[in-house]
Amino acid sequence: MSASSLPANLPFGTLVACLRLARTEQVGPRQWHRLMGLYKTPEAALEALCATQRRPTGRGGKTLTPAPEADILREIEATLAIGGQFLTLLDAGYPAPLRHVPDAPVVLSALGDTACLHKAAIGIVGARNASAAGLRLAESLSTELAEAGLVVVSGLARGIDTAAHRGALHRRGLTVAAIAGGLDRPYPPENAALQARIAEQGAVITEAPLGTAPLGRHFPRRNRLIAGLALGCVVVEAAPHSGTLITARMACDYGRELFAVPGSPLDPRCRGSNDLIRNGAVLTE
Repeated sequence: MSASSLPANLPFGTLVACLRLARTEQVGPRQWHRLMGLYKTPEAALEALCATQRRPTGRGGKTLTPAPEADILREIEATLAIGGQFLTLLDAGYPAPLRHVPDAPVVLSALGDTACLHKAAIGIVGARNASAAGLRLAESLSTELAEAGLVVVSGLARGIDTAAHRGALHRRGLTVAAIAGGLDRPYPPENAALQARIAEQGAVITEAPLGTAPLGRHFPRRNRLIAGLALGCVVVEAAPHSGTLITARMACDYGRELFAVPGSPLDPRCRGSNDLIRNGAVLTE
């Protein structure tokens, strides 16, 4: 494997160091910034961790053991083999809106044209078990936004997310799918063809390495990608305590504009989105 085969903007050794740190248990975005403050470069931080092999990380007293280099080299090779690439916080090509959120992921894996990550984007999210009316509205709204030159960002889930991606693709507009698992683990499985089409006309991004199953605990991390990339977020149907409302809360925390489509007060799928309007979200029709 040669550095010249990599689409990354970083020297190969720096990319390897970034990935080893990012794949190290206990090294999240905040710990990454702490390490960069102490050691200035990923290589120096990695060298310090490898030299000590014991660095307390808080009350649990756990040590930081960097991910093995051989594992990272395999991940890089496998990602390149499927046409993927990496974007790190040190890359000039890392999406600016996401870079400035406090918990921006250290490394993103991507399929497709990452240039669309730098265009003005709107998130569209909502219920998986959406109503027929909600699906129609999400798709038509997405088509109109794409025709206006905006990138539609969603999470590739069943229901509203799927409708949003399809609406953007309808007129060959741009859409970005933020996923919870690895690039090689489309979820739900029936959206594998849709993910491939999005990679052709837009981009698919994740912070999970190849082979990662999309488990429940991964979805809030996926949600922050949607909220962080978009200038604003539109909620189309959301039940109380749903994952969609996590994305809405993150969008507000990041200073994004929040929009919500009103629904019937008799439909439990709309209670969360109606409550967003009650609390200040822009009513969207």
